[in-house]
Amino acid sequence: MTALLIGNVGVIGDERAMAEYREKVLHTLELYGGGFMIRGGAFETLEGDWNPTHLSVMVFPTAHLARLWYTSPEYQAIVPLRAGTHMDLVLVEGE
Repeated sequence: MTALLIGNVGVIGDERAMAEYREKVLHTLELYGGGFMIRGGAFETLEGDWNPTHLSVMVFPTAHLARLWYTSPEYQAIVPLRAGTHMDLVLVEGE
């Protein structure tokens, strides 16, 4: 069952470190069968008050693989690069 990770990056702590994180994150996703469907770009809020700053949607074959990626040593090694950066990340399982 396909799983999506919906992420939004808010206030960025260290621009250089965050740029390095962005360079490295795709490789970590690919190791677990994941990738980006959407990475930034224009958006329009059609209803409600949600106003993302930098929206990303990542896709994985299963929620299990998404969770493995999130806790993986490869991903956790780059997490410190986004220290001081506000990030929201939501896992959604599809049918």
